[in-house]
Amino acid sequence: MADGERRYAVTIDGRAYELSPSSGEVILPDHGGKLHHSATCRHLTDAARLPRRPDPDGLTWRRLLDAPDPAAHAVATGLLNGRNRPVTGVCSCALRPVTHSHAETLPYWPVDDALEVFDREQYHAAVEAADRDAERIRTEFPWEEWAELPLERYALGQPDMPGHRVYSYLLEFGSKALGSITGGTAKKHFVYRRKRTGTWWFDRRYADVASAWEDVRAGLVAAVTAAREGRVGDIDEIASVRSGITVVAKTLRVYAPDAVLPVYSDSFTRHCLERLAPGRSAKLQPFARKALLKSLVDEDPRFAGWPPQLVWYFLDWWAPARRTAARTVRIGSFGPEEEWDRFAAAGLVPVGVDLVGDLHGFADEKELADAYEEASASGAGPAPSVDVAGLWRLLELRVGDRVVATRGRSRVLGIGRITGDGYVWLPDDSAEGLSGHALAVEWEHEYPGRLDGPEPGWDTDLVSEVSSDLWERIVGLLRDGAGTATALPEPAGAVVLPPLDPALQWIDDALERRGQAVLFGPPGTGKTYHALRYAVRRLGELSADLPGVDPLAEPGSAGFAATIEALTEAGRLTMATFHPSYGYEDFVEGLRPVKGASGFVLEPVDGVFKRVCEAAAVDPGQPYVVVVDELNRGNLPRILGELITVLEKDKRGLPVTLPLTGAPFRVPPNVRLLGTMNTADRSVRLLDSAVRRRFAFIELLPDPGSLRGAQVDQLDLGVFLGRLNDRIRARLDREKQIGHAFLFSGGAPVSTAAEFAAVVRGEILPLLQEYAYDDYGLLASFLGEELVDVAAHTLREVTDEDLVNRLYEELQVGSGGE
Repeated sequence: MADGERRYAVTIDGRAYELSPSSGEVILPDHGGKLHHSATCRHLTDAARLPRRPDPDGLTWRRLLDAPDPAAHAVATGLLNGRNRPVTGVCSCALRPVTHSHAETLPYWPVDDALEVFDREQYHAAVEAADRDAERIRTEFPWEEWAELPLERYALGQPDMPGHRVYSYLLEFGSKALGSITGGTAKKHFVYRRKRTGTWWFDRRYADVASAWEDVRAGLVAAVTAAREGRVGDIDEIASVRSGITVVAKTLRVYAPDAVLPVYSDSFTRHCLERLAPGRSAKLQPFARKALLKSLVDEDPRFAGWPPQLVWYFLDWWAPARRTAARTVRIGSFGPEEEWDRFAAAGLVPVGVDLVGDLHGFADEKELADAYEEASASGAGPAPSVDVAGLWRLLELRVGDRVVATRGRSRVLGIGRITGDGYVWLPDDSAEGLSGHALAVEWEHEYPGRLDGPEPGWDTDLVSEVSSDLWERIVGLLRDGAGTATALPEPAGAVVLPPLDPALQWIDDALERRGQAVLFGPPGTGKTYHALRYAVRRLGELSADLPGVDPLAEPGSAGFAATIEALTEAGRLTMATFHPSYGYEDFVEGLRPVKGASGFVLEPVDGVFKRVCEAAAVDPGQPYVVVVDELNRGNLPRILGELITVLEKDKRGLPVTLPLTGAPFRVPPNVRLLGTMNTADRSVRLLDSAVRRRFAFIELLPDPGSLRGAQVDQLDLGVFLGRLNDRIRARLDREKQIGHAFLFSGGAPVSTAAEFAAVVRGEILPLLQEYAYDDYGLLASFLGEELVDVAAHTLREVTDEDLVNRLYEELQVGSGGE
């Protein structure tokens, strides 16, 4: 079949692609490393003379991607470029990265093709491991005993019960080979004991924990019984267990393994059904959907004789739901050197010191945070500054996620991949002779090495995410130490990117959900910074066809500026700034003087947004982002006009008649509008309500944590900012705080007294004066009378060093957090 006649959606490593199948042969480049399907690909030169290889079933691309060693596979199958080097990736002319919304408009990659290349033997050991986990649970908790199972054998949070004797613990944390249900809170288990207070949590429609457990236990027994009798859909009617879909579904995997596929979340069940039987599951309830999915598989002769666990592995490989790629986290080692050696030899990474015990015993992140705060305040042990959210996320790490173990501010101790159960708790009497929090890893690299400079927070934080920029530095360290970094294999194909960091993920989720979002917050909180970071990353990763685009470029770098320019020139990124005179004519369309034969005449001219929409309409696989700075300075109802209706996600693509030209106009689904709004100028509450309803709002607040470890002389910048904002919130409001960006210069925190003093005098003080309306008594309550002369209405004449010292005494060692 000729090029261009077919297009399929396919998902690889959590990303959506548009697959353009080959025409029966693949093209090998002269000097590049990627496989091509199109002779007209812009990445090829003189394609007519390039070597080609037969591709009769059109699956060469997938076999290359799935090969454990792509280079060895390429050599064995003759996929060599013009310089006789192996081709290990796939070009965008074959696999073009696209938005998930565009992928939804394409037919999905056929099951028959997928079955041709799916390696069943690769999953044989995983199926056996899952069966062993299920048998272990059945042995510990025989089905015949469930009708009288005591609460103490079921519920999380039992202080004197080992994990292997607690059903909820085994189900969530001790049986990952069966599939993970970690994440969220312990409420999914219906009843649990709070570790910190010793009290029971249960649904308050019950009078007490005993009656709650009696009803929940009966519900779980009824669910398994229904499944065993072929009545899976009836489980939707069991009210006592309706809130714990994943717990019930995994329980069925243990006690009724042939009744359903081991697909636990309802969202993934729906996802699979949309791939296999589009439109059939929309109105069904969760377990009716699971029953339908199982019946489709049972009726399909292609899966005859397959165990349900293997079918799940196939579905997750063939059409994985949208999710983040493997994560990379850094773990700080603070114990003695010999302790690290003992952990490393056991295939473990110690996770700092312990103050709170086994993380499995906490119901949710808040309970862990409260326990950690209490332990630190009581002096129970050393208390490094801990990202509790990061510590909690250790429970969610999955096999294949990468861990970088470090010591101090620059030393890398080792790099490994999560294996087994990931997070493990080692009590004082553990068989290994080790204790505390740890992660089970398979080491990729064990060696001492140092980065080219210190990393803020590494000497104090236990857990932190590894940014793309930091990972590049670590890879550079590997190259320096070993001469190569090829020992860090990644899947072949398009560049494998790390998952979005939380701030960018919030933006992406909001834009996917609503189509337009506003980043709002006080001055200096990085609103425009995050908007441009998002544009570079999200547009960049989908723009393999554009030269000079680097989705991982860091703000302030030449690569970041080049990427912005390339995306802007291609029309995929458009930047605008609203102001009081900005109008509908600028944004949508209006009359403009155009020089004609007899002078100037008024003619309709398209505005910024209309031009973007017209370009996006002919390129539906790419997102087009419009970043509007200072959104609230414009008259939004006037600027948007009739577009206020068709901006809504469910009305995208519907026509609206423009009043000037009378022409129909549509906002395509792939257009994203991302605005920024300074709340010190105007509160979100003052926006037109019709406008407000159509945008998602993401608040960005000052982040003292971004300054962790940064000091100017003795002044800790994070403490300074946090305590200054405490005072501002107490005397004014949260919308007039000072953002952390004020204290950065060139991407790094200010580090000298002169830099810091210039920021205070030239930026922070004028802003506080504006907030205080020349009330210097109020200004002094922010900065202290050692700096503010209330009578003279001025800042006292002090040297840069003295300014730093006075703020240190006022806000760091003084009363500070009033």
